[in-house]
Formats: sequence, structure tokens, C-alpha cells
Amino acid sequence: MGLTRGVPKWGPDIFVTILVLVCSLQNGAQAEKSKSYSMQTLCKTHFLQQLYRKIDGAVLFSQNERNLDCVITFQTHSILQRFMLRFDGLQLDCNDHLFIYDGAHAVGTYKSRLSCKDTKQNLGVLFTRTNYVTLKYVTDNWGTDANGFKLVITAIKDPKHTCTEFRCNHREFCIATDLVCDGINHCADGSDESSNNLCQNNDTGTILGLEVTWFVVAIVSTFLVLLVLIVAVSVCVCRRGSWNHHNRHGNSVTQMYGSNGHMAIKPGDGATKATTLTDGAGGGVFLNSTSGNWRHPVGPFGFLTPPARGRLYCPAG
Repeated sequence: MGLTRGVPKWGPDIFVTILVLVCSLQNGAQAEKSKSYSMQTLCKTHFLQQLYRKIDGAVLFSQNERNLDCVITFQTHSILQRFMLRFDGLQLDCNDHLFIYDGAHAVGTYKSRLSCKDTKQNLGVLFTRTNYVTLKYVTDNWGTDANGFKLVITAIKDPKHTCTEFRCNHREFCIATDLVCDGINHCADGSDESSNNLCQNNDTGTILGLEVTWFVVAIVSTFLVLLVLIVAVSVCVCRRGSWNHHNRHGNSVTQMYGSNGHMAIKPGDGATKATTLTDGAGGGVFLNSTSGNWRHPVGPFGFLTPPARGRLYCPAG
């Protein structure tokens, strides 16, 4: 197992995995609910502006955007669906215009052309005949923060088609179940937000104020973080114990042989110390234990003098 300063190399990988998991769950949660878009963001010049955005429901916000000239197209998930458009707020500057096209392109005859004379009250609810709606928004370089709109777009299915999700009271349109109880009036009559049983069931799917998905993510993330900390502490303790053992072993060898490799001599013993070895015949050999060096290191019995200097003796008979 690779280590970097006592921390496993795979420690950061776990945090990256957690981050990817959280981001994936967050994107999934946003895909299930109604999407929110800012016109300023959508109208930025990049290739995503040309893509068809498939939605079940969306809310578009505009507030005092200047010098815009962009085209945005939305598409339903099924060809059996079409769009219902309803403004929760509408107050455009007289030099700003919002064109609504019943199709995938901003060409031909537009369905509606909105400007300062239009309000949400006199406009009402708009329906497309196709499963596309295209918006073209053009503004000048002047405006106030009061200028803008809030547009709710909902993919609906007519009553003649089989509905396996939520059916509105108004004209019995069928909308996606994920749009129910999300705080946005998608049915235009409020029936998707006044369904008490459904909204209560939706609220009970929480733990400690968090959705079940986020609660599980929090528990798993906490467990993985604790696991990494435990492993890191264990590795540090093991490395410290190994280092202390190595130091103790090195100190004992140094005390036995000295720093230059010779047998350590206790103070008061002098520079030399005689050692007597007894052979099998009862004789002995006197060995002088002197300091060794790098050319003649000492052995466990000190530095052995040449045999010529050795003296054999026999005990008196």
C-alpha cells in the first residue's frame, strides 16, 4: 500500500468518489423536479444555445437583461405531448420583445409577440400544437429591474391519451408525477399543488429534515471519512512503532560495539582488556581487546592479536 507522509494514496480518491456521487445525485434530483432557467444564462453565446432541451416542466426567469438576441427551443419527451405556457409575471420594456413559435425553429409565423402592452392577465394560457416551443428574446441596452417575466412551461398530454401519471382537474391534462407538489402551479388550476394526500406523502419522505437520498449520502460520506481517518492514524502508529524499534536496536548495537565498530570498553578498564579463552586441554590463550578501525574491525571478543604474540600456558601439575 502506497503511503505519502503516513496517509494512504487512495485517501483522496475516496473524497473524489464521494464528490462525484453527490454531484450525480444532485443532477438526478434536479432532473426529476421542475427545472429553472435564467434567460441571461441561456442566452450566452455557446453551442448549448442551439440544443433542444427536453423537459417535463421548466420555469424561465428574466430580469432586465440587456442587448440580448437569442433563440431557445424546448422539446417534450414524447411526441404525444405538447406544451402549455403560463406567465406568473410579465412586464416587458416597450423596446423589448418576446416571440413564441409553435415549432422547433424561429421561422415563419410566430404564435405570439409580447411587449410592454401585454400582461399576464390578458394573455392567459397558451398551448402549442406540436411537441416543440421556440422562444426568441430581443432586448435593447436600457431597462429597469422591474422589466422581465416569469414563464412556466409544462409538457402536457391530452385526455384522449392514456395517463399513467398525474391528471389535472383543468381539462384533465396529464403531467409528469415529478411536477406534483414542487411548489409550482403546472396545471394552471393549482390541482397539482392542492393534492393533499400526494403532497403529504411527499413531505414524509424526509429524515431529520433531509430527503432520504441526501440522508443516505450524508451517512455514507461520514462513514468513509471516519474510515480514512482510522486507517491514517493506524498507519502513523505503526510507522512510529517501527521507527522506535529500529532506534532501540541501533542503540544496543552501538553500546556493544561503539560507533566505529569496536567492542565498547567501560570506563576505568583502560585502553586494553585481556580476555582468556580456555581450550579443551585446559590451556588458555590470552587475547588483547583493543580498539579496531575500518581496516581491522574488532570481533565479538575484541581485536585478536597475531598468533605469534599469544602465550600458551599449562596449569602447574
